[in-house]
Amino acid sequence: MDRPLVSIVIPAYNEERRLPVTLPQVMGFLQGQPFTWEVIIADDGSTDGTATIVETLAHEQAGLRLLLLPHRGKGSAVRAGRLAATGTYRFFCDADLSVPPEDWARFLPALEQAEVAIASREAPGAVRLQEPAYRHFMGRCYNLLVRMLLLPGIYDTQCGFKGFREETIAPLFARQGLEGWGFDVEILYIARRQRYRIVEVPVHWIYGRHSRVHPFRDAWRMFWDLWRVRWRAWQGHYNPPR
Repeated sequence: MDRPLVSIVIPAYNEERRLPVTLPQVMGFLQGQPFTWEVIIADDGSTDGTATIVETLAHEQAGLRLLLLPHRGKGSAVRAGRLAATGTYRFFCDADLSVPPEDWARFLPALEQAEVAIASREAPGAVRLQEPAYRHFMGRCYNLLVRMLLLPGIYDTQCGFKGFREETIAPLFARQGLEGWGFDVEILYIARRQRYRIVEVPVHWIYGRHSRVHPFRDAWRMFWDLWRVRWRAWQGHYNPPR
């Protein structure tokens, strides 16, 4: 069997309620596309019925597979899924489909022009739906810190859909040190250090009422992760190979 053009990695931790709703949407979209594909559910040590649900669907749907992992965090699950994928273009998306599949098609042209394409709620043409004002404010404050400390010129690092060319996977994820929420910033910072081109793609983004992100508790963790990336950079962990 030829390897797929597109790999979709979905990190999942205790997603037995969401996946029966969102996975059929993913599969239905991909089945209507002209390219070959695979979907990998990177199960981050779930303790509910997530694995059983995916295994059941995989028996009915070619191209869907389950990757069982110990519970280490979203960043760790995304890294394992990306390394296990075989596609020429490798994406990850959140299990809640905050970026709807209808927007995914615009990422392939973007990856013909750049090595990394990230969904953006701030790029011209993007639309935010149902987001509380306080979450928007907190997100913009966080991004301001990201731009000041690590990634000037990138206006949304946390949107839950990102794509990478195959040749970037090993150089980027071999240097990844963060396993929690801050991994997005770290990977993009490494990409910038590797001189990869990063393009922000405007999307329709739907706020999930049942988001796992706790604004105040996780804000401190994400802020701490920024300083961890900065410290790792000072220590030379992200330097390009000579």
